[in-house]
Amino acid sequence: MLAAFTMVIASTIVNVAVPDVIGAFGVSQSEVQLMATAFNIAMTTGQLLNAWAVSVFGQRYGYVATLALFSVGSVFAGAAESFDMIVIGRVLQGAAAGIIQPLIMVTLFRAFPEGRRGQALGLYAMGLVFAASVGPVFGGIAIQSFDWRAIFYMPLVLVALCVPLGMMFMPNERGDKAVAFDWLGYGLIVVAMYCLITAISNGLRDGWTSDYIVGLFVGAFVSSVAFLMSQTRESASLLDLSLFRSKMFTMAILVTMLSAVGNFATVYAIPVAAQLVQNLTALDAGLALMPAMMMAVIFMPISGHLSDKIAPHKALYFGLTFLALGALPFAFADANTSFYKIVLYGMVGRWATAFVQPFIMNTALKTLPPEKLNAGGGTVNFCRHLAGSIGMNIWVVFVDWRIEFHSDQISTLTQQGVASSSLLRGVSQIFREAGVPEVVHAPGGLHYFGQMIEAQATALAFQDGFWVLVVSYLAGIIPAIFLGIEYNKQRKK
Repeated sequence: MLAAFTMVIASTIVNVAVPDVIGAFGVSQSEVQLMATAFNIAMTTGQLLNAWAVSVFGQRYGYVATLALFSVGSVFAGAAESFDMIVIGRVLQGAAAGIIQPLIMVTLFRAFPEGRRGQALGLYAMGLVFAASVGPVFGGIAIQSFDWRAIFYMPLVLVALCVPLGMMFMPNERGDKAVAFDWLGYGLIVVAMYCLITAISNGLRDGWTSDYIVGLFVGAFVSSVAFLMSQTRESASLLDLSLFRSKMFTMAILVTMLSAVGNFATVYAIPVAAQLVQNLTALDAGLALMPAMMMAVIFMPISGHLSDKIAPHKALYFGLTFLALGALPFAFADANTSFYKIVLYGMVGRWATAFVQPFIMNTALKTLPPEKLNAGGGTVNFCRHLAGSIGMNIWVVFVDWRIEFHSDQISTLTQQGVASSSLLRGVSQIFREAGVPEVVHAPGGLHYFGQMIEAQATALAFQDGFWVLVVSYLAGIIPAIFLGIEYNKQRKK
């Protein structure tokens, strides 16, 4: 449990370091978000390696080897001399997180008797949500006490505890022979994700119609189609396409994918916007979302208890509506929005995640035969992480594009009016009274003027971005409606 807790902390701890890393390496928001996206994508594909790793190394040594891989990635990212090194370190961390989380879940499932497994897995889920909420807080403490590099070293303290505890208490079950692994399918999905994420992240910089970006999109499309075709083979083991013959399962997948875009992007966006727009410290930005996440932890047992008593589509309407309402106030937030308002805005809707995910999982698995339950649960998690990671990637690029758009618009408007001249004269007067040499007045005034434009453009761009998240949540209601129609049909049978 401590190991899974550590992995989730590592996934969200970087969100408060975005401004510092931008300043350290001179990268754009479209690029710096790879700290989060690379981890999430690597974690998503890493989950597919879990069964194979356990069959080869056993639970105990597979657990320790995975922690070693995570530690290598942490040191690599913390000592990075370029942003590319950080991304490589995050990929290693994410791959380790992807392998270890299902391993811990299965170990907990086997450690408890049948009557207590639901309670154990519920506590496990609550622990992960709590870890996601404290990750940015730990990151803020590390940055204010040391610097941004400390966020990669801080989880190693917990890893140092996990290794000896795992060697003492982790069972060492291991099969007689290694599980056959679909390396062809795995290679295709990795290539597809690499091409797609690279194309999205670099599209603004290199041009969406450039040969390089178009080639990456073509590579992503071809690899994705090849992956889906490869999963129709009898020996394929990564994605059971037959699950999608169930309409309720398919609708549940669509709901979880659309809600995941909002959930992943919100957890990333709120701490980043709090620093770039409201100029909060890294610690305050990390604390801003914590009360809302803790509310989700509190509501999870309640929603889990209700998941067998309330029609799933009604719970999804309720949860998605409040998630949209929770994102809406941020679409009006600006530089004058206080820390306490940000905390309050977060609390409006984040608790509603407890009324989405449990109902999605419960509904999706109820439609499947017993022998398909493991594959169904894995597919729901895979699709959720995949959609959330790619969606967050696209969302950050959208915000970056809107910053450029609003900067151009504001610059054009100010150049047409007299406000810019008055501002420059005012700045020049301040410089003169401060005894600043005359030669510095003009360039200093222009620099200040440029910073004002950038600040206004950034605030407007994040407002646009939160409107997109509102739409994403509301769009999830559409497949929820079809899910409800199919649910009512099955109840009448």
